[in-house]
Amino acid sequence: MTADRARRAAESPRQARDHEDWLPDAVREIVAAFSARPEVTAIALGGSVASGAVDVSSDHDIYMFTTAPIPHEVRRDLATRFDPAPEIGNGWFGEGDEWSDRTQDVACDLMYWERDWFEGRLRDVIERHQPSLGYTTSFWFTARHALPLFDRDGWLADMQALAATPYPEELRAAIIAWNRPLLRSTRSSYRHQIELAIGRNDPVSVNHRIAALLASAFDIVFAIMREPHPGEKRLLDHVVRLGPPVPEEFVPLVRRLLAASADPVGRGVLSATDELCDVVDEVVCRTALG
Repeated sequence: MTADRARRAAESPRQARDHEDWLPDAVREIVAAFSARPEVTAIALGGSVASGAVDVSSDHDIYMFTTAPIPHEVRRDLATRFDPAPEIGNGWFGEGDEWSDRTQDVACDLMYWERDWFEGRLRDVIERHQPSLGYTTSFWFTARHALPLFDRDGWLADMQALAATPYPEELRAAIIAWNRPLLRSTRSSYRHQIELAIGRNDPVSVNHRIAALLASAFDIVFAIMREPHPGEKRLLDHVVRLGPPVPEEFVPLVRRLLAASADPVGRGVLSATDELCDVVDEVVCRTALG
């Protein structure tokens, strides 16, 4: 262990103790139980609770960074102390558990991420500048904003130091170059697919392609702003908070497109799509990234 990593590891227990006075009992039990297991490298709190953007539907997102799977029976034994019917091993969106402590009205959403896999996702974007179609930098946002609760050897501190890296210009350009053509300028563009779906009276396909178009549009916008992508929730609020150079009309145009998509015959969808793409093109060109 390097001296720097040793220092960070030594700081982590102090961080956990600092948070004990406000963490719910269920979360403290999770940290106590799983930090004792050798396959757990680090535990962090994420989501709206960690960021302070809590609402009535917010749960406690708990990230478990591991070197090997934790048996379901171990996870169930802990969960049933609080919830008689926990969901263990939800694999639809990645390995996870969901359960609640109803005595304190606390919902827990545990996500299990293999440590090396997670580190690879970070390095893919921050160091190797690899773009995706939408949500390119969401794991970067997760690492940057997570609140450490346990860090066995300083690995999580190292990942958060990596996540503090200034936004690479190479990544910024790569995200825009990868996502922008698919908005409407290629033969397989989302705009073209939306038009075809309207023509065959396929509203489900229209909705599906609009969602994909918006995912790429937001990926471009956050890249323009040199901000890691915050994920699926509150995207319009995030854009408003960031302000220029994204034009004020971006948010109303997103709302207009979503409203148009509710029309069963697709009236207004293509014009709303074009207006939104016009704004994205304009801000890309204005920031010298076109």
